[in-house]
Amino acid sequence: MPSGYNVRARARERNSVLSRPEFVSLNQPLRGIGANGANGGGGVPAESRGGARRPAPIKHQTSQPGEEPADGGSKMPEEDCMQLNPSFKGIAMNSLLAIDICLSKRMGVCAHTSSSWGGCRSMVSMLALTGHGITWIIGTIVCLARSNTLAGQEVLVNLLLALVVDVLTVAGIQRLVKRRGPWEMTPGFLDCIAMDIYSFPAAHASRAAMVSKFLLSHLVLAVPLRILLVLWALLVGMSRVLLGKHHLTDMVCGFALGFLHFSLMETAWLSSSTCQNLISISTLSWSPFF
Repeated sequence: MPSGYNVRARARERNSVLSRPEFVSLNQPLRGIGANGANGGGGVPAESRGGARRPAPIKHQTSQPGEEPADGGSKMPEEDCMQLNPSFKGIAMNSLLAIDICLSKRMGVCAHTSSSWGGCRSMVSMLALTGHGITWIIGTIVCLARSNTLAGQEVLVNLLLALVVDVLTVAGIQRLVKRRGPWEMTPGFLDCIAMDIYSFPAAHASRAAMVSKFLLSHLVLAVPLRILLVLWALLVGMSRVLLGKHHLTDMVCGFALGFLHFSLMETAWLSSSTCQNLISISTLSWSPFF
């Protein structure tokens, strides 16, 4: 059996070993990494420790806003990360847009003369022309010039203002969105005049919805004529899809915008006296001065 002297000698030797500088950090609690990058233990550099040295901890480099990371191409751009990890909303929107484009291309059967319904292209173009902004503005001005009643002039002046508002609003939205149609086509002469260059929203659908709702509200028409007016608005909006000018969503949004224009015009309806003042100013009828 070992003697008491040997036990005490071994204990003293163990205490003296643990008190050596190499093992001071073992007797102290762990601390965070200091500002200078060294461990906060006993202030002894890592190079002076014993042979069984631990691997240095991995440092996470934080780059400043104006600095670039040291590993150049290892960091992925934010937009790439968003594409690799899309949200549910992004997936749903992309899926709906893909379905819209696919259906619109399939329905563009009159887009070219070589299309499946290319022989009906001229007839469909004439139907689309009945919903053109220039056509309706010129026709309203002609009817206003030939009208002799105050009630008729009131209705026609408000219709003319509604048409101008519709043309300007649709042109402004198209300039902001700049969505191209399902088929790459050069806008026609009348389309350029009416500023109907882009696809969203469909100007013909907006105008057809607004005009049909306006006429149904302010004209006394028989039931067959009311049904024909509604069918005309639907066919005008669909004709632009058949010609490959608009997507289906463009047509739907155009109808909604047309109803919005009608509601706006009903809210800001001009009275008969105001309409007469506008007519007198536009025709320059200054009879008291002559």
